[in-house]
Amino acid sequence: MKIALVGYGKMGHMIEQAAKRAGHEVVTTIDVMADDAKVKVAAGDTDAIVRAVKSSGAEGIIEFTHPTAVLANVRALLPLGLPLVVGTTGWNDKHAEIAEYAKQVGGTVMTAGNFSIGVNMFYKIVEEAAKIMAEYKDYDVATWELHHNQKADSPSGTALEIARRVQLGYKDKTEIVTDAFHERPAANQLHVSSTRCGNVPGTHKVFFDGTADTIELTHTARSREGFAVGAVESLIKLDAALKSGKVSKGNLYGWDDIY
Repeated sequence: MKIALVGYGKMGHMIEQAAKRAGHEVVTTIDVMADDAKVKVAAGDTDAIVRAVKSSGAEGIIEFTHPTAVLANVRALLPLGLPLVVGTTGWNDKHAEIAEYAKQVGGTVMTAGNFSIGVNMFYKIVEEAAKIMAEYKDYDVATWELHHNQKADSPSGTALEIARRVQLGYKDKTEIVTDAFHERPAANQLHVSSTRCGNVPGTHKVFFDGTADTIELTHTARSREGFAVGAVESLIKLDAALKSGKVSKGNLYGWDDIY
């Protein structure tokens, strides 16, 4: 597949290598800062991004930029009609808006809080564990994450997706709290705490705590390479799903829709 990369920072470079190892061709790399990108554009110049993608002959796009740029990028790229995978997080509250826009312009986008295969397996484990543990009222639940200090969003999309999976089991946890508590938490509040430090690729924990014991579920990424491999694989699967009719153009899809 011929792939255009919008965003050529550390993750963009890793995605390029993952794509090449899998036998795909990265026909263009686009960035606002990276001097080694094939196309360097001014911040906010989405028209230049669209022109670069069009002229590259790309058959699919992977966007991995910054939470402040992602919405404008997605809105600019969707009308091209190419399968679009978005790895940038921090815009969950805009998913419905983008889904409606995709419908209007006939574009197709897939996004996920994390494209790592292991993380997505972790989601399923957390969801099943939460359903089991919620039956035992002695056990409360909370989550925590640790990421490198260059990460722009807090909590991460991964942390919010883990929290959503917890809520599927703990129906009474109707409110997610991401700030520090300065008073006793209410029974309906799920605490999702975040730490940013050093170069940690990502660690996520879910705690089920009772009077007799504590159960911890942990996912620890060794590197961000898993995210890159997963993003490339997801673009290929999205393209195949469109061609087979499993999914149709004009919508926003998630991991469970494609895999």
